[in-house]
Amino acid sequence: MTNKLFRIFFVFIFFLSFHISGSCQEKNDSLNYWKELAEKGNAEAQCCLGYFYANGKGVPQNYEKAVEWYRKAAEQGDASAQNNLALCYYKGYGVQQNFEKATEWFQKAAEQGFAEAQYNLGNRYANGDGVLKDLVKAAELYQKAADQGLADAQYNLGACYEEGLGVPQNYGKAAELYQKAADKGVADAQCNLAYCYDKGIGVPENKEIAVKWYQKAADQGNAAAQFNLGLCYHYGSGVPQNHEKAVEWYLMAAEQGIVKAQCNLGLCYATGTGVPQNYGKAANWYQKAANQGDAVAQHCFGVMCFSGYGVPQNYGKAVEYFQMAADQGYAAAQYNLGVCYDNGYGVHPNKAKALEWYRKAAAQGHESAQKALGVK
Repeated sequence: MTNKLFRIFFVFIFFLSFHISGSCQEKNDSLNYWKELAEKGNAEAQCCLGYFYANGKGVPQNYEKAVEWYRKAAEQGDASAQNNLALCYYKGYGVQQNFEKATEWFQKAAEQGFAEAQYNLGNRYANGDGVLKDLVKAAELYQKAADQGLADAQYNLGACYEEGLGVPQNYGKAAELYQKAADKGVADAQCNLAYCYDKGIGVPENKEIAVKWYQKAADQGNAAAQFNLGLCYHYGSGVPQNHEKAVEWYLMAAEQGIVKAQCNLGLCYATGTGVPQNYGKAANWYQKAANQGDAVAQHCFGVMCFSGYGVPQNYGKAVEYFQMAADQGYAAAQYNLGVCYDNGYGVHPNKAKALEWYRKAAAQGHESAQKALGVK
């Protein structure tokens, strides 16, 4: 059973969607109103018209026209339009993709204090897209946007403080910023805040509060939180132990590709924990996780192939999966691979290789391997 919690290891690639002003939102069905103003040179109206074309609001979606109107407004200094035009260059919407142009327009908007552009430009410096990678500058820009209350910037800045990226590592500040973003509904921040409470990182350990935030993130479809919530129910951490609920959350996370959830789901089906025992389903989930590189699942699927539980017995396939797990240093797989070489299961007998794998497993304290070597 994999019982290590997940948190979100963030990657600076998320860009906000096109920005629209409040007045434009209030009258977003009044296309003729905005078109008339835009044609008279009103920058806000030009930006709104660009937004309508970019999103197909009241008009057929047309990125080229969106770029045309964003550019008119951006050249008049409209910060929202500058940010949106930068997004078009970054994503190649209506123009040829050009990271340098994207940076130029993000910079213009950011210099006007536009929070979304500060955040987006921070991502550029964090990734090194079209600019020299600079985590200090990225953190500075996240700070400016976070100070204006932008939730995604608060989340990224929290991650910077947690990992010490561009700022001195500070778990207390990380938790504080995750809290701000979590309160605004950012699922990744909710998951990381839960992890902080779960492990006592930057805040006093509190399993019940951890579960509350895992639940909020999981309800938004956050796969890592779904897996962690499954673990909480599995082990009764912060909630009464409930294996059926654990399986429910593992399944949600597993269907989103969380490898550890797939592995745990395999074990639940193999042992009848929270679900009726079903070796076929166990083998299916183990194989999914194994094929994504999980050593525990590789070993477990190898065992099922060796024994013929849930799949046709196949020593050759068992050896293949034992080898994968053994190469990752998984002691039980190293021992079982030694057994296969010792006895000629799925491979030609090879005492030298058997001893090699027994020794590797024994060095990690595997008792059966130590006995095979006569150590115990």
